[in-house]
Amino acid sequence: MRLNKVDLNLFIVFDAIYTERNLTRAAQVLCITQPAVSNALARLRKTFNNPLFVRTPQAMVPTPVADNIIVHVREALRLLNTSVQEGDQFQPATAQKAFRVSMNDLPEALILPSLQQQLQQVAPNIQLASYYSNRQEVPQELTAGTLDLAIEAPIINDSQLYHRPLIKDRYVCMLRRRHPCANDPLTIERYLGLGHIHISSRKKGRGHTDLALNAMGMTRNIQLRVQHYMVAPLVAMRTDLALTVPLRLAQQYDAKILELPFELEQLELHLYWHKSADQDQANQWLRENLSRIVTADLDAKPSANLQWTP
Repeated sequence: MRLNKVDLNLFIVFDAIYTERNLTRAAQVLCITQPAVSNALARLRKTFNNPLFVRTPQAMVPTPVADNIIVHVREALRLLNTSVQEGDQFQPATAQKAFRVSMNDLPEALILPSLQQQLQQVAPNIQLASYYSNRQEVPQELTAGTLDLAIEAPIINDSQLYHRPLIKDRYVCMLRRRHPCANDPLTIERYLGLGHIHISSRKKGRGHTDLALNAMGMTRNIQLRVQHYMVAPLVAMRTDLALTVPLRLAQQYDAKILELPFELEQLELHLYWHKSADQDQANQWLRENLSRIVTADLDAKPSANLQWTP
């Protein structure tokens, strides 16, 4: 196959079909007619001497050949797009762009209020969409360009992705201020004697706090299991249940914050992006602002209400 004989626009259509798994939806995304998409697919099939997609009642299913080439096609398209935009200077004050960032509700609570406040001041036309993508799907979505950034634990290993530390924080015990144990030293015996809130998106299973305690031959009394970090503090502030959360989250509430009486691995979150977006000015701008916001918020929050265990 000689590249000078191939219409590169066909690869844009190929990417749309692969993403949508439907010719009509691909046509809508590309703002062209469905017959035009069908014609492009026919030319692609002839170019690769392969059907590329097999029609089923549910969707257009990619063949192994299509699966093999999609990563390279998407990377090439992103590089071309970056090259086209490279001469343009990103101007936040006038830019009209939509960023898509994957994160769960914990970094949302820690980052989004300050980030959105800044966006309204310096980049009023920027749109931000935050949603959670499964950790296993993040590399594919960053490669495809359906995500610009992802905030995740530093356990994603993919040679196509760059990442750097964003948030590191220790866990503390949070109690309401009028809790019967609020003014007592938090010993391990007292901690285990409390009723606890456990945060997990799974239906069952232990969290890292319980794994650490179990390794010491101890078990805490979990009385409530919830899915989201933003619900748990509201419950803790109105009950006698204890909540073990990162310090930065606990400091957002008028609560009693106690150091844990045992060793617990810190929260660590990294910022991920695809290597083809590394030099993209808009992506760089958002990355730098996220890092600055995290640092500024950390410096602005004193630990005056933090009680150390004797």
